[in-house]
Amino acid sequence: MPRPIYAEINTANIKSNFEIIRGVNSGQKMWSVVKANAYGHGISNIWRHLNSTDGFALLDLNEALLLRKEGWTGKILLLEGFFEHTDLEIIDEHQLTFAVHSDWQIDALRNYHFANKVDVYLKVNSGMNRLGFTPFEIGNVLNKLRRIPYINSVTLMSHFANADTREGVIEPMMTIDNLHTPENVEHCLANSAALLWHRDTHRNWVRPGIILYGASPSGNWADIADTGLKPVMSLKSKIIAIQHLKKGDAVGYGGNFRATNNQTIGVVACGYADGYFRTSREGTPVLVDGVRTGLVGRVSMDMLTVDLTSCPSACINSDVELWGEHLPVDVVANAAGTIGYELLTALAPRVTVRVI
Repeated sequence: MPRPIYAEINTANIKSNFEIIRGVNSGQKMWSVVKANAYGHGISNIWRHLNSTDGFALLDLNEALLLRKEGWTGKILLLEGFFEHTDLEIIDEHQLTFAVHSDWQIDALRNYHFANKVDVYLKVNSGMNRLGFTPFEIGNVLNKLRRIPYINSVTLMSHFANADTREGVIEPMMTIDNLHTPENVEHCLANSAALLWHRDTHRNWVRPGIILYGASPSGNWADIADTGLKPVMSLKSKIIAIQHLKKGDAVGYGGNFRATNNQTIGVVACGYADGYFRTSREGTPVLVDGVRTGLVGRVSMDMLTVDLTSCPSACINSDVELWGEHLPVDVVANAAGTIGYELLTALAPRVTVRVI
């Protein structure tokens, strides 16, 4: 019998989330972001359930080629562009759209003879200070790109550092609106947070990422609880052992938890080698047979332990939800000192994935 831990991917929920997001924007075209193997959900598991999207956005050429191999013939955007001159051959063959954020990339484009016209996303550094050209450079760079005969269109793209706050896009949008560029240049600006909370950023293309998977861009589940978005991944396991502690008995490595009274503890087949964070604190919520309880003791490589006081009927093989449809990943992540993005993308390869 295989170890009783698995991630369940609910395709009905990702379809529903996609339609909700379609309803939030104002008719803009949509890149569905599937970077990091679809935020840990598996590109192969989800792309067909998003095939009414206008395009897929990702980072890795191998993931782009996977989409092509599996039958997606539509648009694919490489969010960080290309990393080597030799990547252009693959980009040309598979007709990929890509970001340009550095001078060396422009030089590479000038020196490569494309067989097909290509669409380019010009990255504007509007305050994030990661990738992109400064606002003062954009006009000149845009002119350079437009003089390259193989380039079909140039779209301005930027990314917001603080779109999950009320005032977070004001300065970046002022920067973008003050650019000296032709009026007919399309914009792709809105990430998940901006799409939900800053309608003025929507422009021509939007780029939903984490909200497709039913988690919050702010890291706070309450911020999206009334949107209808639903978690797509549920991490599930079983109780594999039960321990009856006496007052003073310790649990786990280091013995940092000790029972203050007689206490029943459940051992769950899940640990940090499965992607569950070792930093998760005592009390991090867990569902056992649908009843909310919490961690006790340290998370180890293959197991963790939970307090069964609130679920006295729990037994060997009782169902456990570590996060998912009934326990949002953002809630668990907060208790672990991280964000839902990190838990979802940290799912370990050894965890079986079931698509429903």
